[in-house]
Amino acid sequence: MGNARVTFHQLIQDSQEYGSDDEHMVSRVFFSLQVDGGSYPILHVDVKQTVGAEFENAPLEVGPPHGYNGPFNHEEFRNAVEEYYRGLVGSQGSAIRIKGGAGPIRMYNNRFASESVVEFPV
Repeated sequence: MGNARVTFHQLIQDSQEYGSDDEHMVSRVFFSLQVDGGSYPILHVDVKQTVGAEFENAPLEVGPPHGYNGPFNHEEFRNAVEEYYRGLVGSQGSAIRIKGGAGPIRMYNNRFASESVVEFPV
């Protein structure tokens, strides 16, 4: 069994174009994938979070990668997407840092270009 190499390229957070509404915040993570000798350069995954939920601890719903249908370890991928997302936005975020007591904040269509690479078993 081989490894998957995911290179994250950018995050578009809370986009109405991707399905955000008053109940759910939908963001999209763009990445490339190398697996089993194949290279898939332009993929994305939708990330969904309940509006008003505790930002740092509320679960993120990570969908399947759009544009790739081969063998994949979704649990490892979900963990990597969540780490990438929360590494950009949240109390430890490098792009937007949101700390407790900041009040209800909602920002739409934020684009963050930040490359990060992760590998995990397929």
